[in-house]
Amino acid sequence: MIKVNAAKTVGDAIDPKHEIEVVCSHCGYDLDETELSADTCADCGEALNLRRNTKIYATTIPAAGGSTLV
Repeated sequence: MIKVNAAKTVGDAIDPKHEIEVVCSHCGYDLDETELSADTCADCGEALNLRRNTKIYATTIPAAGGSTLV
């Protein structure tokens, strides 16, 4: 299962766009929402241990600071 969270502004900060992937840690099976509450993996039959992978996107670049020399 891959859940995509869009970028949003929270006060003065930005919560960047990020994806969270949830798979079985034994076989890498891509679980769906209904399979997350099970005791065993629907693909390999092992005890369900989840592996979460997070991908964060750089959505903005902060302004350059400092002074300029002439």
